Amino acid sequence: MAVGSGELPEMLPVAGFRLGTTSAGIKTPGRPDLVVMELSKGSDIACVFTRNAFCAAPV
Repeated sequence: MAVGSGELPEMLPVAGFRLGTTSAGIKTPGRPDLVVMELSKGSDIACVFTRNAFCAAPV
């Protein structure tokens, strides 16, 4: 179930954080399927990963 207009707001730069995407050939060829992030030294981070294959709207 799609939610929202599908348009993304303007993304402003964040000091100490760089984000990039590329096509690594993991999914559809020629489409971005890999995210690379770089954070400044001393940054605190947290991540959540899932192996859930069920596509659904976030709750």
